[in-house]
Amino acid sequence: MKSRKIYLSIFLLILLLFTAISNAAYQANDISLAKSFPQEKLQEILIPLNQWRPFPKASDREAWERIPDAIQQIIIQKAEEVAELEVPALQASVYLQYKRNGNRSNYQDIWYERRERLHVLVVAECLENKGRFLDPITNLIWAICEETSWTWPAHIHPQKAGTDLPDADDQVVALFSAQTSNSLVLTNYLLGEQLDTVSPLISDRIDKEIERRILTPFLTKEFGWMGYSARRNKLYPNNWNPWICSNVLLSALLSEKDEIRRAQLVHKVLDCLDNFLTYYPHDGSCDEGPSYWGRAGASLFDALEHLYSAANKQFDYYQHPLIQEIARFIYRAHIVDDYFICMGDCDALINIPKELVFRFGKRIDDEYLKALGAYGIREEALLESVKRNYDLNRYLHLLFNGQELIEHNPPSQPMLQDMWLGHQNMQMMASRDKEGKAEGLYLAAWGGHNAQSHNHNDVGSFIIFADGKPIAIDIGRPTYRRQTFSSRRYEIWAFQSGFHNLPTINGVDQKAGRQFAAENVSYHKNDSGAHIEMDITQAYPKAAGVRSWNRIVRFNRGKAIVVVDSYTLTEPSKDIIENFVVAGKVTDNRPGKLIMNDREEEVQVLLEYDSAKLSVKIEPIQLEDSKLRQIWGDYLYRIRLKTKNEAKKDQLEFRFTKMK
Repeated sequence: MKSRKIYLSIFLLILLLFTAISNAAYQANDISLAKSFPQEKLQEILIPLNQWRPFPKASDREAWERIPDAIQQIIIQKAEEVAELEVPALQASVYLQYKRNGNRSNYQDIWYERRERLHVLVVAECLENKGRFLDPITNLIWAICEETSWTWPAHIHPQKAGTDLPDADDQVVALFSAQTSNSLVLTNYLLGEQLDTVSPLISDRIDKEIERRILTPFLTKEFGWMGYSARRNKLYPNNWNPWICSNVLLSALLSEKDEIRRAQLVHKVLDCLDNFLTYYPHDGSCDEGPSYWGRAGASLFDALEHLYSAANKQFDYYQHPLIQEIARFIYRAHIVDDYFICMGDCDALINIPKELVFRFGKRIDDEYLKALGAYGIREEALLESVKRNYDLNRYLHLLFNGQELIEHNPPSQPMLQDMWLGHQNMQMMASRDKEGKAEGLYLAAWGGHNAQSHNHNDVGSFIIFADGKPIAIDIGRPTYRRQTFSSRRYEIWAFQSGFHNLPTINGVDQKAGRQFAAENVSYHKNDSGAHIEMDITQAYPKAAGVRSWNRIVRFNRGKAIVVVDSYTLTEPSKDIIENFVVAGKVTDNRPGKLIMNDREEEVQVLLEYDSAKLSVKIEPIQLEDSKLRQIWGDYLYRIRLKTKNEAKKDQLEFRFTKMK
């Protein structure tokens, strides 16, 4: 009983961390998918199961043979490599590792391998149509159907047994159980006739497993990700909602044979999506960051596309302002190439779903969005993209639409000169020297609060790029483990404000919670630049001894970035440390001047400070986490500028200039 209470407490904490919460009563958005399309209307407009064709089936030889030969060769060669391999085992002891020591990667890696093999074999069989991959496909289908649960050990906690081995009689609809349903329902759709030649029991088994694991629990249970409790409190759930909904929707549309129940399932999906949309920030800002936009706004698009197609274009929400703003977030957060504004549990480098972004841009008629999706996609890039086949639905869209991206051939990538997202969950600005150019300086800064979904304690932080290279950075997220989503989350250094570009005050960093927030945030822009001003006093607990802390981050176009911190303490102190995390080496040039490098030491930025007020210490940060090392290399560097003189009130100014 005691362990059950512990797991329940952890689960409630996860819900807190994964929900964009606010004490303010947000005004509801003027959107309701479920009311606009009641079940009776859905029964009228949905194309019957046996007539809907979201993709060409394997029997449509003309469509599959149009896929370029180079792509076909890559896929068939990979299929040949995996066809003779034994299906990797998913052992109970590996599932239990998460409960025992917090390791989730070992199980997930095997889980992924099974599904990625299935995807490449399915597509190879559709391309080749010779039947030589049907047995390996059957082996993987059977193994996946025999998994006690498709849900990851990190997500199994809603079952009555809590975080433990999965209970076969208590199925949990979560991210990767629904994602598995996507894989199997599309496999059955594409190759059902061919699989029947092996055994008619294969298709029947897929339908039965989707029914008992996904569709029935979805209709009969309430899971937290559905967002009903969030909506009652005028909040909105995170990316789990549209991600799972899009996969449940596809599964219902392609496997439910009772047309009345099919419409019932679709209608509940719409109701859940309304929970996501009703109180979503009106400016489209995704406080989970650009990484998770790929499973928030982008998964919402997946769901909208399923219905747009399955309702013969009679379900069309692409002209709704909220949908369009959600789409635009991804290019508003774009810096250059694969670099995006890295905040919260985001990665600095992101492989966005380019084909999806391009298709979203077409639907809302947005040239920036189309350009972001298509830029840099030449034949070589397309060939590289088809090697990644994690999501079978998106993979099929890439195969059939990839050539259009090449033909679109935009001359440049969208790089907005200025951007502002003013919703109180985000309060983010960005500015660069020239529209559409990476040359010069780039700044992003934000206010917000410390209860964002996938939150880091980073109210008031900022990042700086120079000539398209990261200089002052946000580290992003290390590899997830059990501690990441527990009461000990903020013991992980990367989530602490002291490892962001923020002050440590009297030895105290920011704390997590909605009350730890920026106040009086204002943004201004003109031809010469832009700036954000905010009071970050409340981001720190009382122990920091802060009476007021005002931060101004100013972008002077073509000149410099200036950060000004004006503060008053409750008692005089000289224990104020300004932290700056840098991608490359830092050289202590001379008093009051530091040279900051990018990782490759190709670009330098001069940091100027008042050496009469501040002493400098440069700390190397050795990266042990494989995920962070992949992006940043072996080391990052933290500049720590500490006050020399005791003061109750002062102003500290920092100037960043790109060196010639």
